[in-house]
Amino acid sequence: MTVTQTLRADFAPNGTLRAALNHGNRILVGRGADGTPEGISVDLAQMLAAELDLPLDFVNFDRAVDVSSSATEDLWDVCFLAVDPKRAETIDFTDPYVGIEGSYLAGPACTADDAPALVASGAAVGTVDGSAYTLTLARQPGAEALVYFPTITAMLAALDQGEITAAAGIGDVMAAEAAKRPGARVLTPPFMQIRQAMAIVRGRPDASAYLRDFVQRLARAGTTGDILERHGVARACAIVPGDAA
Repeated sequence: MTVTQTLRADFAPNGTLRAALNHGNRILVGRGADGTPEGISVDLAQMLAAELDLPLDFVNFDRAVDVSSSATEDLWDVCFLAVDPKRAETIDFTDPYVGIEGSYLAGPACTADDAPALVASGAAVGTVDGSAYTLTLARQPGAEALVYFPTITAMLAALDQGEITAAAGIGDVMAAEAAKRPGARVLTPPFMQIRQAMAIVRGRPDASAYLRDFVQRLARAGTTGDILERHGVARACAIVPGDAA
């Protein structure tokens, strides 16, 4: 698809491409020593803006739910979120470009041998309200045992205080948190694969089609894998179109 002024206006009606960053996902985005956003989402946004020849601004959010719930408020143009049917009511997703495991972090008092045993036990499991894994877990067996928290920090504090038996989250993040807590461990198998995609607010069909093509081109060329490796994520986590079913 040719980049035209009409396409640029569809992407960025105010003349600047506004990319929403979810800092709650530590795998995709973080901050450098000077506080500047960096990570996989940042690299992808910069590549898109350069290809469109548009200036770029980042709009920073602490949680995924803050990004998705503001889709109709004209705060951002493109974002980076896990695919979920509820979110798709207000935003158009591309194909997923990376798959990240969702896993349970079991506290020292947890006696479950694995993830199915944890669910079967009915033990209290913490989860972050509005996250992709929370939306999925709320539709699965064991949903009645979920305890919702506004942030991962609050959830981990509750785990440390024994208020919950385990916590749900991104696998690599849960592994890092387990390493900080004697007796804690990540349960197998993962309860889901969190499929991350780019997305744009609904009602911009030309931009949506271009964004889907953009993500597919990067995946097929191996560029997505290069970006993941550069930020410490295994290339094997990259999803190539045709592998995302």
